[in-house]
Parts: sequence; structure tokens; C-alpha cells
Amino acid sequence: MADWQKSDWRAKPRVQMPEYTDDAELKAVEAKLASYPPLVFAGEARRLKAQLGAASRGEAFLLQGGDCAESFEQFSADGIRDTFKVMLQMAMVLTYGAKVPVVKVGRMAGQFAKPRSAPIETVDGVELPSYRGDIINELDFTPESRIPNPNKMLQAYTQAAATLNLLRAFSTGGYADVHQVHSWTLGFTEGEKATKYRDMANRISDTLDFMKAAGVTSDRLHSLQTVDFYTSHESLLLEYEEALTRLDSTSGKWLAGSGHMIWIGDRTRQPDGAHVEFARGVQNPIGLKCGPTTTADDLKVLMEKLNPENEAGRLTLIARFGAGSVGDHLPRLIKAVQEEGANVLWTCDPMHGNTIKSATGYKTRPFDSVLREVREFFGVHKAEGTIPGGVHFEMTGQDVTECTGGVRAVTEEDLSARYHTACDPRLNASQSLELAFLVAEELSDRDHAKAAAAV
Repeated sequence: MADWQKSDWRAKPRVQMPEYTDDAELKAVEAKLASYPPLVFAGEARRLKAQLGAASRGEAFLLQGGDCAESFEQFSADGIRDTFKVMLQMAMVLTYGAKVPVVKVGRMAGQFAKPRSAPIETVDGVELPSYRGDIINELDFTPESRIPNPNKMLQAYTQAAATLNLLRAFSTGGYADVHQVHSWTLGFTEGEKATKYRDMANRISDTLDFMKAAGVTSDRLHSLQTVDFYTSHESLLLEYEEALTRLDSTSGKWLAGSGHMIWIGDRTRQPDGAHVEFARGVQNPIGLKCGPTTTADDLKVLMEKLNPENEAGRLTLIARFGAGSVGDHLPRLIKAVQEEGANVLWTCDPMHGNTIKSATGYKTRPFDSVLREVREFFGVHKAEGTIPGGVHFEMTGQDVTECTGGVRAVTEEDLSARYHTACDPRLNASQSLELAFLVAEELSDRDHAKAAAAV
């Protein structure tokens, strides 16, 4: 895209971004970030794009998950390890259900900024600017904490770099060995209420035993010991994104060096807005959140802007409608895609449309609503003859109590016990793995239907 420059977004209308009070300080931070190495590299982004292209054809499946908003205070090696571990467990179960590779993309190493439904927050009659994520301001409800601070971008970069370093070590250092991952999965099936998952876990064990008997062991097959693991985040704070954008010497194209995949949120997808303008010029895979207010006409314009060459794997449409509403919106958007002959990967975000306020005052997401939206997503694609290519979850490897329900039933009364999120409620480790087993059942049905159609 020869006519595009990484600062072009500055001439477009901006929403959901802070107004910094010290312009000289902001420029100094941007200059420092621009001198730092990028966090990811063009070859990695191209490899991810190829794998997402396979998922769009039903030859792979995308698992995207991680924190609602990464925290400076809660940052730890154990936290990264636990989320990575749960994603590996989920991926193993999904691979078995789909019989195709699972593309693993974390909401990690960059998910620091959050869009908010209102610019002002009111507590006990006191009004302050909303908390917008640790990369911008602070959660404490004081006037000083809510002032946007550009130096937080430098801390975000340092934390993202450390996170990526650990993820790369886990991915290639033996921690991701398929036999070890399965032993973790078996632990989940030991409870009384997990009986229905035990059968699939046993079948996975039988498959691994057969491979071992046939001489296919981890020490003889390197691919069983390592995984590709990518990072992603919402590209909300464009000063940070621009500062880390680099020209790839191999292809001559721009790369958003902040993460392998970036996405545009439901609140920032204005076709003539700053966020779309930035994303259209970088070569990374791009995600686009599609909510109930997404019109077919806007979607057509956005697909043309974000993927003018109609590349497979370039554009992922992340559907987030809410349980009970998928059938009202997804078919019309599928039709818009088909009318344009567009190459897209359809994934389901069953989290953001299912947030409620509990009787105890905590924001939560009922597990049954999350599962219902996933099933509706698969059901619509089955009816339309299109491919449900992935899922997108807000989840953590920690034993939090933020979403109600699941096999280890979290009640509204339990929410206060371990409610640690700074923004939205996340699935805990047990709920995440349970959802993977249930999605695997849907994928197995998808493949049976595909096989029947082929006959």
C-alpha cells in the first residue's frame, strides 16, 4: 500500500482514545518507543496469516483467548504460564474434535487498553474519567490516577516483551509436549460432574497410545514437542501502535510490531475513522468485531478497506451478538460477505454480548449464555453452509470466580471470593476447558455433516 503512511490515522476522527495533557512528554515517549525493537516480526505475521487462511477453509480452527485487559499489578510468570497451559489443553481437545490443526492466538503481550461504554465513571456522586486500561491510566478512583500518562506505554512495552520472551520459551522448550498437555487435561475429568468429558479424554489417550506403539513419540517427532503460539490485542491506543510500526525490508510492507494480530473493536470500526485507517495499512492479520449494530453496507465497505486484495487469512470477522440474538444478525452479515465474494474467517466471541450485573453487584457472564451463543453460531453456519472457523474467549488460567456456572458451579454468591479482573469477567481454567470439550462436540458434528455432504 504505497500511498499509506503510519501516521495517516491522525487526520481521521478518533474515538475511545485519551487526550494527553503534556504534548512534549507524549512526543518523547513516542520517540523512545520508535527506537525500540519491534515485539514481533513480519515472517511470524505472514505465517499466522497462512494458518488463518487454512481456518477460513475449514482446514484449521482458531482458538483466541486470554485476558480482558492485562494488568501491571497482576503481571507474573505464573499467570502467563497458567493461561498458556489452559490454552494448550483447550487446543488439544479442539484438535481431537475438529481433526484439524488449532491455531493458538493469545490475548496477551499487548492487551492493555480497553474501550469503555462511557467516558465518565460515577461513584458515590463523584465523577471521574473512566479507567481505560493500564497503558493509559490507573484503576484507583482518584483524580490523579485517572489522568492519562504516556509513560505507561513504556511499561506496557517492557511487560509485553517479557511476556513474549516467556511464551516463546514455553512454546519451544518442551513445556508444550503433547503427552504432558494431555496429562493436565485428564485432571479436569476426575470430578463427579465431569463424566461426560471423560469419554473424549479416554479416546485421546487411546490415540496417543496408538501413536506410541507405532513409534511416533515426542522425542522422534519434533512437532509433538513444540507449538506455534501467537499474540493479539485490540489496536486501540494508536500512538503506541504507530510508534512500534516498522517497514519490513523483505516485502516492503508496513508491519504493526506490537503483536502478530490486531483487531478493531465494535466501538471503533467507523469506516472513515482513525482505527480503520491505521489497520488498513499494515500487513498483519486483522480482526474486526461485528456486533448487532454492524450493517451489511458498513461491513462491505470495511472488507474492501481492510482487505482490498481479498487475501485469505487477512481478515477475521469476530461475531459478538449475545445469546438469543445470533440468528437475528449473523445470517445477514454472512449474506453480505457472500455477495462480495469476500475471503473471511468467521469466529465467535460469546463473551461480550453476555455480560450482566448480578444481584450481588458484580458484573458477570453466565456460562450457559456463553455456551448458548457458541451453539447458535455453529447452528447458523450449518444452516447457511458456511464455515465456523474459530472461537474468541476472555479467559484466564487462574482459579477466579468471575463467570457463573460451569461444571464446578460458580454461583452469584461465589463471585466475591476471587473476583480479580480490572474490567470484564473471565472464564476460569475449569470453565475454559469445559467449553473446549463442548466446542469439540460441535466441531465433530460439523465434520460429520461435511463428510455426509461429500458422500
